[in-house]
Amino acid sequence: MPVHVNINPLAWESDFFRQPVARLELDGALPLAGAIAQSDALLQVKVPAQRTAVIDALSLHGFQLVEGEADLALNIKRTERQTGVRIAREAQIPALRAAAAAAFSQSRFRAPWFDADDSGRFYAQWIENAVRGIFDNQCLIACDEQGALQGYVSMREVAGDVRIGLLAVLPDAQGKGVGQRLLLAAADWGRVRQLERLRVATQLSNLTAMRLYLRSGARLESTAYWFYRKA
Repeated sequence: MPVHVNINPLAWESDFFRQPVARLELDGALPLAGAIAQSDALLQVKVPAQRTAVIDALSLHGFQLVEGEADLALNIKRTERQTGVRIAREAQIPALRAAAAAAFSQSRFRAPWFDADDSGRFYAQWIENAVRGIFDNQCLIACDEQGALQGYVSMREVAGDVRIGLLAVLPDAQGKGVGQRLLLAAADWGRVRQLERLRVATQLSNLTAMRLYLRSGARLESTAYWFYRKA
């Protein structure tokens, strides 16, 4: 089956990772082989899991599987404020950067496609931006009774829904219901803005996150795979 794509150069990512990065969008105008020939970038493509013919074609052209991803959605119904959860402030950015760098060190931005510290650096920047309202609209944090950071969640409004950017619980706070509180706080953030659904994507290998979302009533909507090819 012929595969056609469009090339979308990723300027911010290329600058941040100090290498040319581009994303291939499926069902475009260029034959896959032609797109590969005209690009010297690290090529990324996200393929719905059911499109096996595309996956086979990518494999034949040297693309490698990086990770699987699941998209889930939760209808926002009645919600309430969560105790110990509040809006993150700039003073908390250093602690949040350190927590995000540790939590997401093995994402799809890992070696060998990126430098060893790039994944942590990327998510540290993401959570800082969320506190400042850049890309994600807001970051909420959960703290214990002494004010120590337990976890965080970032959200943005996309097409009438809440989209969770990052959600993580610090190691010392795991198993205490912090993730559930943060998820409910994100839903409450959406309800206040009269949004109807909360959406989140997570790695297929992240069983802890998958269990949290499904236990909370989320519905699995789709699965996909990320493939990369280095020039």
